[in-house]
Amino acid sequence: MTRIELERGDITAMAVDVIVNAANSALAGGGGVDGAIHRAAGPELKAASLAQAPCPTGEARITPGFRLPARFVVHTVGPVWSGGGREEAALLARCYRRSLDLAAEAGARSIAFPAISTGVYGYPREAAARVAVDAVRGWVEAHPDAFDRVVLVAFSAEDERALDAAL
Repeated sequence: MTRIELERGDITAMAVDVIVNAANSALAGGGGVDGAIHRAAGPELKAASLAQAPCPTGEARITPGFRLPARFVVHTVGPVWSGGGREEAALLARCYRRSLDLAAEAGARSIAFPAISTGVYGYPREAAARVAVDAVRGWVEAHPDAFDRVVLVAFSAEDERALDAAL
């Protein structure tokens, strides 16, 4: 049975098969976790991700991890928070499920997620954490042998508290 874990730290340093990138639709790199992943992976990541752009909200693409400890990066585009009335929760849940789908198809046994959409996209941390945990749990229950580890990575104390409460 897959374990869902919470860790506080830097997702770019995680010793897992796949890390998930909270990307923009152009897959061109940016700020926050997206920029950190691109810097750590090296310039090859930008070329590989641009070749798969654009990526619509709620979808995901997979690339090699290049200079990262992770073999792969799954890039997913979370929704911009608009108050909750524009299917933000469904789109966010789809980000987690599609990321798990692509990682499993690549043969990964472990995956680490950041708090998708909670930075500049403005999704409230507690609500995003509940969506993340529900989506991951539901996917793992439907595919109990797909992964050994699923890690929810909290960069900030606020993310850690929200994810811990949701778990």
